[in-house]
Amino acid sequence: MIRELSPELAHIAKTELNEDPKQTPEDIKHLREWIIKQTHLKARTDDQWLVAMLRGCKFSLERVKEKLDLYYTLRTTSPEVTLRLKPTQPTFINFLRLGTCIILPKAKTGLHPRVILIRAGRYDPEKNSVADIMCILYYMVQILVMEDDSATVIGTKIVVDYEGTTLNHLVQANVTLLRKIVAVSQDSLPLRLKGSHHLNVPSGIETIFKLVSAFISEKAKQRLKIHKSTDELFEHIPKDVMPPEYGGTGATVAENIEYWIAKIKEYKSWMEVEERLGTDESRRLGALPSDVAGDKGSFRQLNID
Repeated sequence: MIRELSPELAHIAKTELNEDPKQTPEDIKHLREWIIKQTHLKARTDDQWLVAMLRGCKFSLERVKEKLDLYYTLRTTSPEVTLRLKPTQPTFINFLRLGTCIILPKAKTGLHPRVILIRAGRYDPEKNSVADIMCILYYMVQILVMEDDSATVIGTKIVVDYEGTTLNHLVQANVTLLRKIVAVSQDSLPLRLKGSHHLNVPSGIETIFKLVSAFISEKAKQRLKIHKSTDELFEHIPKDVMPPEYGGTGATVAENIEYWIAKIKEYKSWMEVEERLGTDESRRLGALPSDVAGDKGSFRQLNID
């Protein structure tokens, strides 16, 4: 069953995403039949999951097929990102507890993109990697799109706080790893990125910004904002979403962390299935997705809505 959208979200979905509730069941049926025919693909066929993928691709069936193939291919070909921390294992919860990545609650009023807060300097670079942040976000996003229609229809914004970031953190972001993180986060996840906002930016990060900005669209560059204060941030992010540690009136960082730890535990059976999904490349009949097979030293330009 597909969860019915509120009238406000249904209007946005129709005008911005080309969603037609009468056609959606047929689209899902088509995708499910297509997945079954892909001999190499071990993928979910849940209605709500597939409709999230459809929304992420503005209901273009061909784009959804490409995204689904890429999503599960990266599970197999880039386990150093997608399976780096397995969501059913204590190491996943332990890293989540550091608060490097939390998805903040919905705004109390109005319709707004969901906010993902990345706290890039909150882990020990001797023990963990920036790829661990991407890994836990990868699985948190699955829960988000299964539960929150506003995230799949309106999209998300990312807030990155660099407080505590050192040179040892920055050197982890090499070209090869960045390429895989971008492929996983921007190209394969069923989300529309509506902007990225950066706080407490240290010297030295400019190199990484320049590297990434060379591979993203003009729209994405325009939506990348560096803020000198949280007051500037609140011009783009509702204050009641951000934790009080950032001058907001929302739940504390600790409360957000505990919420997501509980969610991951609640979804244990889902995650057990996730760890078995992916691709069997020995059974693939066609070519690998371009993000995996092509552009060996470069990024494909990203589509950001």
